[in-house]
Amino acid sequence: MHNNKNNRVQLIAIDVDGTLTDGGIYYTENGEEFKKFSVKDGLGINLAHDAGIEILVITGRKSQIVSRRMRELKVDYIVQGVENKAKFLENFLKEKSISPKNVCYIGDDLNDLDAMKLCFFKCCPADAVDEVKLVVDFISCKNGGYGAVRECIEWLIKVAMR
Repeated sequence: MHNNKNNRVQLIAIDVDGTLTDGGIYYTENGEEFKKFSVKDGLGINLAHDAGIEILVITGRKSQIVSRRMRELKVDYIVQGVENKAKFLENFLKEKSISPKNVCYIGDDLNDLDAMKLCFFKCCPADAVDEVKLVVDFISCKNGGYGAVRECIEWLIKVAMR
């Protein structure tokens, strides 16, 4: 466990596919893409906001569905189409004058790993790849898209921000 008296979390960076969703990409008969989000994760994002923590949603894909859901949740920063999440996050933190020791990353797959390693706190869903599970501080009991983000945020607020 981290000694975190000087590490108050200011920002949680969250991956979308496989973390806020179940990782599936679904299509209607008309070829329209859709995704499923958990209401529980949405309430977790509200808990983070209530604790004074900003939310950055970062994803490699581009989707109007993600934009719509994140706007509904009043997510502070929504960034899509990011090829190199670590490079983006490093530049974002410098631009916002946020120290990596004040950041938590929640992700599930190899494309999250380098960005995750920049952050002091790291969490993942139960169904994250093994390489991610090896570097995180907290593994949710829930799978991505089924309340894992909320569980990670609750852990962060209860344990990491004491």
